[in-house]
Amino acid sequence: MVTLTDVGNVELAGRTAIVTGASSGLGEATTAALARAGATVVLAVRSQDRGRAAADRIRTVVPHARLAVAPLELSSLDSVAAFAEQYADRTVDVLVNNADTTAGRTRTTTPDGFELAMGTNHLGHFALTVRLLPALLRSDHARVVHLSSLMTRLVRSVDPAALERIGRDGSQGDARPYDPGLAYGQSKMACAVTGIELDRRAKMAGAHLCSVVADPGWASTGLFAAAGGEDGLSARATRAVAASSESAARVLVRAATDLTLVGGEYLRPHRLTHGRPVVRRPQAHLTDPRTGQVVWELSERATGCTLTFRR
Repeated sequence: MVTLTDVGNVELAGRTAIVTGASSGLGEATTAALARAGATVVLAVRSQDRGRAAADRIRTVVPHARLAVAPLELSSLDSVAAFAEQYADRTVDVLVNNADTTAGRTRTTTPDGFELAMGTNHLGHFALTVRLLPALLRSDHARVVHLSSLMTRLVRSVDPAALERIGRDGSQGDARPYDPGLAYGQSKMACAVTGIELDRRAKMAGAHLCSVVADPGWASTGLFAAAGGEDGLSARATRAVAASSESAARVLVRAATDLTLVGGEYLRPHRLTHGRPVVRRPQAHLTDPRTGQVVWELSERATGCTLTFRR
């Protein structure tokens, strides 16, 4: 498990954190670290049975853990709205947008008609963050963590028209066959861009909200197995050289807790694929304000969720 020394310089007793995709991998390890530091952590998960099993595992190593399990299907905007409604009059201090899905070998869409990776990884988390904003702004120091990926390096620039089309139909803006790697990279690029754009908008509004981006590097999680099978090449390579979930989660934990971060930072392992968490300069297009505005406006249009910094 991630150790207390990875929790940074913040006291989490009395704080509430929400971690999406907390039933395994990075999400479970991050939840354990936050709970060990005293936070009440909500495991926002697709399967409540798997979520309860993860909570039981965490309690074996963190007996005092204060945990709650709540259903959240990020591929459904209705599910996101129902989850956020529970926090209409509550306070959330930390939101870790960790849940992740790979794109299938062929184009698959969410119930709302979006390409699966973009609809789940980005648009679901975008809607969740915007809907939880009133609860976050009740905190005296709210923190939102957005999960990026090494796969953003497949996306060398942002074509707004292509992004809009991939959000809807997975066509990637041209006549090429569906490419699941590029679709996944586009979704994680959108996560990173909106994480930086959220911090930019929070600062302009004078809001007590810090938004950071975390790239865990090459983590040994269930994603590669889901994409290629337990015996697939990517799964075997991951088991051989990737960091464990507990080690990779150190990046997410620092992003969620380190008060020396002022917002807008991009954290990743110091060896790119693995190692201690460090702040690094992201790719230029991820921090371009014009790109941030375009991606943000497209995301608002797609989800019907509009950002406002009123408490």
